[in-house]
Amino acid sequence: MKISLSLLQRLPLLVLFSITFIVFYLALTTEKVAAPIFNDARLILFLLLLPMLFRYVLQLLLLPIYSVLSRKISANVNKIEPLSVTVLIPAYNEEVGIIKTLQSVIDTQYPKLEIIVINDGSTDKTHQLMTNYIEHQTPSLNSNIQLHYLALTNGGKSNALNQALKVASNDIVMTIDGDCIMDPNAIKNTVKQFSCDKVGAVAGNVVIGNKSKPIEVIQQLEYLCGFFLRRADSVLNSVFIIGGAAAAYRRKVLTEVGFFNSEIVTEDIEMSTRILAAGYKTKFASDAITYTEGPSSWKGLFEQRLRWKFGRFQTFIKYKELFFSKQKHHSKYLTWLVFPVAVYAEFILLLEALIVVAFFAITFYSNDYLPLALLISFMTVMITIQVHAHYKSRFHRNLLLLAPVAWLLFYVVEVVEFQALCRSIKRLVKKQSLQWQKWVRVGL
Repeated sequence: MKISLSLLQRLPLLVLFSITFIVFYLALTTEKVAAPIFNDARLILFLLLLPMLFRYVLQLLLLPIYSVLSRKISANVNKIEPLSVTVLIPAYNEEVGIIKTLQSVIDTQYPKLEIIVINDGSTDKTHQLMTNYIEHQTPSLNSNIQLHYLALTNGGKSNALNQALKVASNDIVMTIDGDCIMDPNAIKNTVKQFSCDKVGAVAGNVVIGNKSKPIEVIQQLEYLCGFFLRRADSVLNSVFIIGGAAAAYRRKVLTEVGFFNSEIVTEDIEMSTRILAAGYKTKFASDAITYTEGPSSWKGLFEQRLRWKFGRFQTFIKYKELFFSKQKHHSKYLTWLVFPVAVYAEFILLLEALIVVAFFAITFYSNDYLPLALLISFMTVMITIQVHAHYKSRFHRNLLLLAPVAWLLFYVVEVVEFQALCRSIKRLVKKQSLQWQKWVRVGL
C-alpha cells in the first residue's frame, strides 16, 4: 500500500519531467521546417511580450547593484542608533497560529520593541489564548505587549490597524498577519533599510512556510521568483507592493499620508502606493524573512488571488495620475515602466490562452523546439540561482528538483491569475465591492 501511494504521488512529477525531456530530445533531433510565416508569427509574439521582457531584463541587470547596496548598508548599521519598533498583529479568528506568531516576534529579541495585538471581533478562542499567554509572561516583557479588543463584530483589517496606530509610539511600525512566523533577524534586517530619512516603507521577504502539498509547493516557487525581483525595484526605490504580512513603515510618514484606507480591499498595496505618490522611497529587505501560510485548497487560493487582483485594480484607478507622471518627486521607473507594464501584463493575461496556443502551434508545425528548450534552460538556471541566493536557501532546496519543470508549473499559476482577472473585471464593470475572504488554516 505504501509503495503504490508513493508511486501515485510521484506520477505527476514523472509526467512533467517526461514532457521536459521530450522537448529537449526533439530540439536536438528534429529538423526544423523553414517558412517565412513562422518567423513572422514569432516576431509578433515577441513584440507583444516586449514591454514585459524589457522590464525583466532591466531587473536582472539591477540585481548586482542591490547586493552592493545591501553590503554597504550592513557595514554601516552598527554606526547608527537602532530605531524603536512597534509590531502590529491584527487578529480575526486566528486561534490556530496567533500564539506562534506572537512568540516569533518576541523571539527576535529586538531591544526597542512594542507589540500591539488587535483582536478584531474574533468569535473563536483568539482572545482567551492571548489573554492567558500575556498573563503568564514576565512583568518586564508584559509591559511591552498590548492586547486590544475592538468590537463584538469584525471591523476589517484596515480598521484594526488604524486603531492600533493611534496608540503606537515607536519610530517604525511593522505589521504581521496572525498566521505568520517571523525569522529571528527579521526586525533587525528590516530596520537597517531605514538608514535614509526618505525611506517611507520597507517590504520584508515573505516565504510560504507550508510545503507538503503540490498547491503549496507551487506557491512556494511563485513567492521565491516574485520576491527575488523586488531587489531590482528596491534599487530604484519603487517597491509598490508591500504586503501586510511583512510590512514596515516610518511612523511619521504614516502620520503625514494618513491611515489605512478601508475602501480598498488591499489596504497594504494602497498604502505603499500612497507613500510613493507622496515622494518617499520604498525598499525591499531580502534578508528579513517572514513565513506565511499559503492557501492549501484551490478555492482558498482562487479567493485570495481575486482579492489581490481586485485590490490592485482599485489602487491603479485611485492613483491613475501616477501613470506617466512628470512630477519631479515621482519615480520615473515606477510611473513610466512599473505601473504601465503591470496593467499591460493584465491585458496580455487576457490573451494568454491564444498566445500559448499560437506559440506551441508554431513550435509543432515548424519542428523548431530550440526556442522552447532555451526558455526552459533559462528558467531552470534562474530558479537555481534564486534558491542559492535566498537568505534561507536551505529551506528552498526542495525547489531545485522542480526547477526543470517549473515552466509547466507556472501555467497553473497563470490559470489562477486568469480567473482572478476575469472575476475582477466583472466586479469593476458592475461596480461591485469585495469583502475580505478567509480560508481554513491549519497553522505553520
